Amino acid sequence: MASVALYDRKTGIECAYDENRQQDAASVMKTVILGALLFQNKGPLSSEDDALARKMITASDNASATALWKKLSDLTNPSAPNPVKIQEFLDAAGMKNTVLDKEGFWGLSQVTAADQLTLLKVFTSDGDTGAPVLSPEARSYALDLMNHVQSDQRWGTPAGAPQNAVVHVKNGWLRRSNNPDVDPYDRLDWKVNSMAAFTGDDYDYGLVVLTENNRVAEGQPAESGWTYGIDTIEGVAHAVHHDLYPERSSFRSLQPTPQSLVKQLKLQPQQPR
Repeated sequence: MASVALYDRKTGIECAYDENRQQDAASVMKTVILGALLFQNKGPLSSEDDALARKMITASDNASATALWKKLSDLTNPSAPNPVKIQEFLDAAGMKNTVLDKEGFWGLSQVTAADQLTLLKVFTSDGDTGAPVLSPEARSYALDLMNHVQSDQRWGTPAGAPQNAVVHVKNGWLRRSNNPDVDPYDRLDWKVNSMAAFTGDDYDYGLVVLTENNRVAEGQPAESGWTYGIDTIEGVAHAVHHDLYPERSSFRSLQPTPQSLVKQLKLQPQQPR
């Protein structure tokens, strides 16, 4: 199952499919955490926050994301951080269908393709409507981090993008456990998500593809559900880039190699519930 949302300011095209369906965020939630950090800070980040933000986005570091989540939360109950400052950012950005996990499992927050596309618009514009949510410096900082995501995590929505476009990407993935407290429909289900903005002199567009229920076929390795989700996202991405810019797009796959796949799965374990 996939949800898709797209905007292109150059052509005026906007399109979507099942864009308001909520699903587990996995690590695309890290872009929300980044937006909230910049929104609350109102100026240059401290050296500590800058280091955490860089690791969180460029290397998809979970510990850094957790540290910033707690920083932006009410810790009256330390075992269940209440992310009140992140909610303030969501309200300011108009991301009305994003539901933050109140038990501290940020990857299990519920997001929609439409809201994540709104976030890309916040990062790439001084305000499509009304006053800007983030300063020009904050937007530039966020986009720069997403432009420097490590090479083995640059798959998904950038697949097929024009080679002269500047790509700002963040992906996320998790596999739900087989625990009894998990909805039977979700048990051992892979969630694989990707979002990217494409900028430069000739481009100003964003694409979000969220997928779930990427099942592992009987007898296949567990990671096959993960790669199936990536294939789904890249199939959508190739079609979008080709339709928007047929003379500049390519059909090159960005699917990770088996070696980097193992590395990424170790980097980003599921946050257990």
